[in-house]
Amino acid sequence: MRLKPGTAWHDAYDRCRTAAPEAFHDDRVLNHWGGIWHRDGRPVPGFSPLDGTAIAGPPRLDRAGAGRAVAGAVEEHRRWRHVPLAARKSMVAAAVESMAAHRDLLALLLVWEIGKPWRTARADVDRCLDGVRWYLDEIDRMTAGRTPLPGPVSNIASWNYPMSVLMHAMLVQALAGNAVIAKTPTDGGLSCLTLACALAVREGLPFTLVSGGGAELSPVLAGGRALGCVSFVGGRDAGAKVATSLADLGRRHVLEQEGLNCWGVWRYGDWDTLTRQIRASFDYGKQRCTAYPRFVVQRALFHDFLRAYLGAVDALRFGHPLAVARPDDPLPELDFGPLINASKAKELADQVDEAVARGAVPLHRASPASGHFLPGQDTSAYLAPTALLDPPRSSPLHHAEPFGPVDTIVLVDTEAELLAAMNASNGALVATLSCDEEETFRRLAPEVRAFKVGHNRPRSRGDREELFGGLGASWRGAFVGGELLVKAVTEGPDGERLPGNFPHYTLLPPA
Repeated sequence: MRLKPGTAWHDAYDRCRTAAPEAFHDDRVLNHWGGIWHRDGRPVPGFSPLDGTAIAGPPRLDRAGAGRAVAGAVEEHRRWRHVPLAARKSMVAAAVESMAAHRDLLALLLVWEIGKPWRTARADVDRCLDGVRWYLDEIDRMTAGRTPLPGPVSNIASWNYPMSVLMHAMLVQALAGNAVIAKTPTDGGLSCLTLACALAVREGLPFTLVSGGGAELSPVLAGGRALGCVSFVGGRDAGAKVATSLADLGRRHVLEQEGLNCWGVWRYGDWDTLTRQIRASFDYGKQRCTAYPRFVVQRALFHDFLRAYLGAVDALRFGHPLAVARPDDPLPELDFGPLINASKAKELADQVDEAVARGAVPLHRASPASGHFLPGQDTSAYLAPTALLDPPRSSPLHHAEPFGPVDTIVLVDTEAELLAAMNASNGALVATLSCDEEETFRRLAPEVRAFKVGHNRPRSRGDREELFGGLGASWRGAFVGGELLVKAVTEGPDGERLPGNFPHYTLLPPA
């Protein structure tokens, strides 16, 4: 096995320097604020989860530097919010087409920086661009009677979807009339986001992109009084800190947080379909907010479920996304690559070992040697697919999202037990019930504390007109998706109550 020619990190970075020399220097990546690329901040080393290769690291600003960047975004917002919608549409459309022209480079950066397989990385870019094209067609009706926010939108997002979540949101926020601030995720996505940002600002979009530690920058990027909205995607601990900083400000906010998304199996018999769905659930190693890491199964069906489950996980392929046997071979079709870093892989492996030591039954533990790797490469960020039956309640795997290729399975005997197990994390983004009878689904689904509940199929974040949010502790603030994303970053009539989970009310969108 060898690296596919032309896909090495130095090849990708050289292409970035050619495509956007203003943002990529030979020795570092730059921050962008105040309409200018700045060689500021302190670059820290970066390493790819693929094989430990040294890659560009983030140029970390301190709090004062972040304050200057926010001040620059506030000035840009004062101008941009008065730009006519037709002009904004033209500039956003031009930015989208420029990114489309660099689609494969953006995808290759995602492979190196966050470990996505090639197919998944290209899909991330495509979902971003196709989604924004839909908003370009729909934005006139969505903004009718609405105005931009009084200040810029500040985005703090996790590393797993730099394009289809973060850049997609940034482009729609600008389309709606707002200047936009984004912090590059600490764990990965720097060069991909920097290239996309460079292409956008060339077309005149008011983007600010900075790097830095969350503890250092969050007081400015979340607590700054001149901001119009704070949008956060990440874990509950970090989300709670952001929510605390917003508590007394009464500011618009969107805080998407983790939840344990569960798949219930009750009075069900289409096992071939479930086998295909289980394999698909391992896409990108379950490192996404809508992954399903928990299966809650009727005990009487466990023998059929286990046969379907093992058939799925035995077929999984994981490993180095750029490794090929011959130079002209296509890149491998993998279900997933590494986790985001070696520390996360070790943390999750340790949780599995501890759960087993405390009584969990290991139903499946694939051999790391079965992965698709280069000879002698660093594999410390990889974790083979694993499944545990009945994790102990003391284990994080019982109540929290693992964010890796580890499933837990819980057996139940009654509908009440099924619902209690599916609601173990006090709210989730998505859930699924596999049951043969429609009546059974209609009776049980309303009792599942998830924003979306699928019948015999998985639910996802969605694209275009599909709404997105969370119930319970998985979400704070305005819901998004479809027209709700635009409503979340614009102002409507006096007294408007946006759908969402707010300190003083929860309002679900119309069914």
